[in-house]
This record gives sequence, structure tokens and C-alpha cells, in this order.
Amino acid sequence: MGNRPEELRALLDSVAEQDGDPIEVVVVGNGSPVPDVPEGVRTVELPENLGIPGGRNVGIEAFGPGGQDVDILLFLDDDGLLARHDTAELCREAFAADPQLGIISFRIADPETGETQRRHVPRLRAADPMRSSRVTTFLGGANAVRTKVLGEVGGLPAEFFYAHEETDLAWRALDAGWLIDYRSDMVLFHPTTAPSRHAVYHRMVARNRVWLARRNLPAPLVPVYLGVWLLLTLARRPSRPALAAWFGGFKEGWTTPCGPRRPMRWHTVWRLTRLGRPPVI
Repeated sequence: MGNRPEELRALLDSVAEQDGDPIEVVVVGNGSPVPDVPEGVRTVELPENLGIPGGRNVGIEAFGPGGQDVDILLFLDDDGLLARHDTAELCREAFAADPQLGIISFRIADPETGETQRRHVPRLRAADPMRSSRVTTFLGGANAVRTKVLGEVGGLPAEFFYAHEETDLAWRALDAGWLIDYRSDMVLFHPTTAPSRHAVYHRMVARNRVWLARRNLPAPLVPVYLGVWLLLTLARRPSRPALAAWFGGFKEGWTTPCGPRRPMRWHTVWRLTRLGRPPVI
């Protein structure tokens, strides 16, 4: 968004310091000018904010249609920082070792405390963030994606703007037979924050949760999935304004177009269940 030039420069420096072959970098200004960047870093400045998935899709296309000019794409938040010099090499090794591996989710850790927030571990059993595992979704601001996945199932859902766009892509990738790994040894330093800091958080989370279900789940699971999330939301006792925004978004999710519906196969439902996260929660 152009308002963190120092953090962006630190991130770009950490990418440049990676072991192995140099990494080609594109910085997308999502409705804002791009600050000064090191020589060799390409930039794209969009006239308006397309949202997180829309901006990332533009970044993908900067590497050819569907990113096809490269084998792997890294997506990194501009206020993040690669903690180690071998992260790119670890990515290359992981993808080379497993042809079915489609997406890698990095571990996000606070640079001061080393803490990994529970919400940054993309599985239900999140008590031990140091345990790597197969997972059913990934973190949007710290990940690596094989471009063959994007060529097969498409990019991120731009209409989501913010929230749940990663799970939408993850479910489509899993339905196509790809695997997703959470790797605790691939670390992005990122300050600890609360997702609710975004003014649109409660509305977008609710709306996109409905869209996610409508787009991807077999019809019998749609009401189950959304019913469970309704109960979980109420159990968390949000403030009255937050709850009003959530219900507004929930209604919007049912009354507005969600994009193409491509329900996953029941075999994929079983795969998700075996991985510890059945698509009802």
C-alpha cells in the first residue's frame, strides 16, 4: 500500500540475500505509488486498490500468463522479513523432492519474541507451531506456490478483496490432487498483529466465508459449514458493532454473486477430513 517503505526495503534486502540463484522480484503498488526499490526490482503501480487477491494476481501475471515464465512464486507481505538465508533453497528442494507438492505455507514469527500466533498455524491442532505437516490451507503473506497449480486451477479470487482467498485457492488445488505443506523451518518475521485491525474485517470475513462455501462445497455441506461458523462466531462474544458487521457480511454473502461454483469432489472432502480439517470447520 506504499506506507511502509522501510519495512519493504528490509524485506527486499532479505530476498536479495538468499542463497542460491537470484530471485526475480516484482513489487505491486496496489492503488499507491511504489517507494524507491533496489536496482533490478520490477514494479507495477495500479491506479486503484484491487484488494489482496487482485493485487497478487497482477503480480502473478508479471511473470507471464499464470506466472508460467517461472516454476515457483513466493508471496511475501511488505512488512515481513525472511529470517534465514536458505529459505529459497529449502523451497527449491521441497518442490523438487515432491512433484505433487503444490503450495508451501511458511511459519510467521514475531521478530522480537519469536512467537508464532496460533492463527498463523494453518491447521486445527496449532499448539505446536514448530511441527511441520500436511495442511489444508496456507498463509497468504508468506508462502510459495508452484506455478503449475495456478495454470491448472486459476489464480486467487479477486472478488474476495480481503479474507479467505487463500482457502479458496487451497481447496481448488487439493481437489485437483495437489498437496500443501506447512513448514516451520521456512520463517517470515512479521510483527504480531490482530486481524481485526482492518476496518472491513468482520464484514469481509463473514461475506467471504459464505462465498467460499457457495463456490466450493458440495450442497449438503454448505449449511453445515456455515452453521458451525455461525455458532463459533457467537461463542467468541464479539462486540455489538462487530457482530452487526458480521451479520451484514453474512447476508451479503448470500445475496451477491460469488463467482463460478465448482463444488469439490467427495473424495476431496475425505482427503480434507483425513488431514484433520473436514470442510465443516
